[in-house]
Amino acid sequence: MDAKELSSKTPDQLRDELVALKKEAFNLRFQKATGQIENSARIRQVRRDVARVNTVLNQKAAAAASAE
Repeated sequence: MDAKELSSKTPDQLRDELVALKKEAFNLRFQKATGQIENSARIRQVRRDVARVNTVLNQKAAAAASAE
């Protein structure tokens, strides 16, 4: 996931993406706890993607607040 790709999305699309990523993170944590995880590096990727989405959402909120 690229920050440029995220910045072109609307806030609603970003929130949907955030929900999907958080669900995936939960499932990965569950797999890790039960020893069924295949790609443990995916946990790190998902955590960073969540942070990217949150950053872009905050930037868009700040831009909207300063535009008023």
